[in-house]
Amino acid sequence: MATKFIFLLYLIFAATILAQKQASSTKLPASQVHPQGNFQYGQSEGSLRPQECAPRCTNRCSKTAFKKPCMFFCQKCCAKCLCVPPGTYGNKQVCPCYNNWKTKRGGPKCP
Repeated sequence: MATKFIFLLYLIFAATILAQKQASSTKLPASQVHPQGNFQYGQSEGSLRPQECAPRCTNRCSKTAFKKPCMFFCQKCCAKCLCVPPGTYGNKQVCPCYNNWKTKRGGPKCP
């Protein structure tokens, strides 16, 4: 019984990792990419002002079931990186600082 449970957890973990890799490997459409880099809306990373973080994070966290932690970490990441990826999921390649900030366990810090 215990081995079946562990195997099931392993499968869920593997599926989660695979989904994250697929989401991070998606490219932005050419219409959304700035001609001088991978930055949407013509802004380079670090060009946001801190007061612009809240509305961007509200949009980023709009579809999650865990709004409070999502908003907390999104705003923390935005304050450090001054960049929030567009959309509600993925597109992290637009903000390398946001994408590369990891937890102690090696997982993504920013939603």
